[in-house]
Amino acid sequence: MKKYFLQTAFTVLVLISCSNENSAVHTVESMKTPQMENFDKAFKSLGDPQNRPTEEERKRSTSELSDRRKALLVPASKEMILSTGVTEAELMRKTGGDMSQIIVWATQIYMQKSDDIRKNLKSEK
Repeated sequence: MKKYFLQTAFTVLVLISCSNENSAVHTVESMKTPQMENFDKAFKSLGDPQNRPTEEERKRSTSELSDRRKALLVPASKEMILSTGVTEAELMRKTGGDMSQIIVWATQIYMQKSDDIRKNLKSEK
């Protein structure tokens, strides 16, 4: 009987722990801005069959995305940057319209916003 009680208690603790982790994950997801969600979707779209690297792109053996694949990320990247209050003119001045620089800048903003969300969640606990 004691063994059964201990197993049940352990199972309940595991379920509670997992449900708490799940709610934290869902909270992070629900706190993402629309721009962050679009940025996520843009990166996930790189895995779609029509957006995967072509044979020619693979032969180049470079870790950098092709211009075709970068172009898929640029609209969501610009949206992410502009959501911080940066103007289109300032964006173009700072990046020169270079797709790689736009994507890197947007990624930095995304990471900062994600960190801010995590910090807010920790402070709420």
